[in-house]
Amino acid sequence: MTSLPREDTADPEKEEEAHRLLSSQSPSPLSSPPLSDADDEVAYESREKILISDPESGLSESDADYLTPPPFSWKKLWLFTGPGFLMSIAFLDPGNLEGDLQAGAIAGYSLLWLLMWATAMGLLIQLLSARVGVATGRHLAELCREEYPYWASLLLWFMAELALIGADIQEVIGSAIAIKILSRGVLPLWAGNYGVRKLEAVFAVLILAMGVSFAWMFADTQPSGKELLIGLLVPKISSRTIRQAVGVVGCVIMPHNVFLHSALVQSRKIDPKKEGKVREALKYYSIESSAALLVSFMINVFVTTVFAKGFYGTNKADSIGLVNAGQYLQEKYGGGLMPILYIWGIGLLAAGQSSTITGTYAGQFIMGGFLNLRLKKWLRALITRSCAIVPTIIVALIFNRSEASLDVLNEWLNVLQSVQIPFALIPLLTLVSKEQVMGIFKIGPTLERVAWTVAALVMVINGYLLLDFFLSEVNGVLFGFVVSTATAAYVAFIVYLISHRSSTPSTWFNLILSKGYAYIEN
Repeated sequence: MTSLPREDTADPEKEEEAHRLLSSQSPSPLSSPPLSDADDEVAYESREKILISDPESGLSESDADYLTPPPFSWKKLWLFTGPGFLMSIAFLDPGNLEGDLQAGAIAGYSLLWLLMWATAMGLLIQLLSARVGVATGRHLAELCREEYPYWASLLLWFMAELALIGADIQEVIGSAIAIKILSRGVLPLWAGNYGVRKLEAVFAVLILAMGVSFAWMFADTQPSGKELLIGLLVPKISSRTIRQAVGVVGCVIMPHNVFLHSALVQSRKIDPKKEGKVREALKYYSIESSAALLVSFMINVFVTTVFAKGFYGTNKADSIGLVNAGQYLQEKYGGGLMPILYIWGIGLLAAGQSSTITGTYAGQFIMGGFLNLRLKKWLRALITRSCAIVPTIIVALIFNRSEASLDVLNEWLNVLQSVQIPFALIPLLTLVSKEQVMGIFKIGPTLERVAWTVAALVMVINGYLLLDFFLSEVNGVLFGFVVSTATAAYVAFIVYLISHRSSTPSTWFNLILSKGYAYIEN
């Protein structure tokens, strides 16, 4: 490979501009200085980014591109650590926890293998999202605005915004339930909305609290290690557990998280024009993201097995949900050093609060990228968060009088997330497969087919969830007509996205998708 010319001399104008930008900033949550007003797009994204350098090896940002890959460095891995763990929170939000506990209570240990493979599929999608961000220097929402016509870009933004609102509502519901548990019911459910964004600064503490809480529950209840291993290694599914199986897969891939990760990786200063540095960044991000999702997988396993041990085969299995899970745990296991009700409450609060971070950043990236907002940070934050928080507070107030209906609301919210998945996956896979966008970092034919197969599988599974849900919930001719019309428009837009670029493997994708839906109909 021919090396790039070495920049031995510094440009005084560039140094002066960099100094001006640096001096006007304050630290961000992941130690990445935020933007100046002159280059203000989103709070987390920063053109003045964390410098990845290693004084011991003489590497600096002004070095030429690597002629040979540098050796692995734990210090450099630490410098890249952060975005993947923030991304992994979407795998641990209250919606996922409800899916875990219901899968454990109704299916026992039998769906652990599916949880493992669903997490692996989620990892693949997130690595492709990171690849887009590192290789292009732009995040997915920005690229979609440039790639698609204006009307299609607006529709994609609207779909992403709906997914974000649904995720925000689940986060607030989870936090509100946890606050009610920990306050012994003194605070009403709607009070959990106040201060829901104030704990974002203790992000690392919340992840630690979540891990410790659910690991403590696992140790206290002592699920069967033998059945756990069998559940992980032996694929098994039955007609009774098909809905929980679909829920396990559907909860793993969150539409807003696909947009988020492509932006988070840009917090490190990587020149997309330098092939060696891009490859190095992709290597370390792959390691970091894999480690982060391993942690999230273990926490999901803890939750699933605790409820499998306690409620599988009991008369409470079909009625358990996020609202009454703490009460059921307390009745089953009581309290040792600390009552299990409060352990559950702490973990649930940590999940709800930490997942608000992903909502905060994702909302700003999505709206800023699709609409190309050029606003002051405080005004942009007010607009983007109001779009999600206002409906969240309204929903919480409405459902405050009927807590039992919150589980039904969560089912609808999971359906909402499922509906939005194609509008994140299809643009991602279209862009990451295009040489005009990715250059030499476009994915190869084998990985491309694997990625589209995963996307088709996820969409078919979620299609089953939607079909099953609406067949059981849709009543009345008028409502049926509205749903049928919306479904036709929905499918038409998906077909348009798939066929938008000739480089998109639409034939391969359509073949898998058609076979999947044929299987569902039969």
